[in-house]
Amino acid sequence: MTRTRVAAIDCGTNSIRLLVADADPATGELAEMDRRMQIVRLGQDVDRTGRLAPEALERTFAACREYAGAIKAHGAERIRFVATSASRDAANRDEFVRGVLDILGVEPEVITGDQEAEFSFTGATKELTGRDDLAGPYLVVDIGGGSTEFVVGDDHVRAARSVDIGCVRMTERHLVRDGVVSDPPDPGRIAAIRDDIRAALDLAEETVPLREAHTLVGLAGSVTTVGAIALGLQAYDSAAIHHSRVPYERVREITGDLLAATHDERAAIPVMHPGRVDVIGAGALVLLEIMERTGAREVVVSEHDILDGIAWSIA
Repeated sequence: MTRTRVAAIDCGTNSIRLLVADADPATGELAEMDRRMQIVRLGQDVDRTGRLAPEALERTFAACREYAGAIKAHGAERIRFVATSASRDAANRDEFVRGVLDILGVEPEVITGDQEAEFSFTGATKELTGRDDLAGPYLVVDIGGGSTEFVVGDDHVRAARSVDIGCVRMTERHLVRDGVVSDPPDPGRIAAIRDDIRAALDLAEETVPLREAHTLVGLAGSVTTVGAIALGLQAYDSAAIHHSRVPYERVREITGDLLAATHDERAAIPVMHPGRVDVIGAGALVLLEIMERTGAREVVVSEHDILDGIAWSIA
């Protein structure tokens, strides 16, 4: 079977990402041609209003136009556009669907949380199976802007659950008053976020045996940013971050520092993407609470995630 050049787009609550790759089902190899990300904050105020904001839609459509050019330049044969939490929740999601269809020629698939979890698991674990030092079963956690997916499995998914905790949702729900982010947040607001996360973990645990996994794998920008900080990087380096291992004690320390920092102090961290400055504290706290619930001694940081899973689903 020959390689197929595919384009996968993952549009979440906070970011929209593109992967163009050559997929070879015979060898299990995914040769990356182009991988890029933009923070568009599609989920801006969705938790409060139930609608996608006009300015959020325009930011997203602008990114889609850029991605359409890249897809054409690389000559991708197949495209799949997957939309996650924010567009599931929005009353005006038809407007979003029409805009994407006009720009890219494909209709965005507003997938369920369970589908999202399966794609994330495939993308994150395809390289890990068979490694003695990172044995299964795996717990894959994909901490997004609006939701977090939990998946347990070995070479296949055993159980999955999506719950409505994410860095943007938690920030907007607890840290924003009159359009201004509490900076740094007071202990009461942090405690309220913890309560929400713990309640969501209770829900996840009804379906997913969170404590049975041998290896915790963390995905998405909150986790990769924590990983980059742990490595002390002066510039974001995907190759260095991919499969790095961050001990629980270091995650706890970094989370505490981020929650105690001001906006300017967080923005000054060399690896901090400008679009994550206001939401990284809540995202790191989600990761910390997961590690405390599961007793994980470390998290394996993966740069391969739902995008890679979407690409494999096309191939």
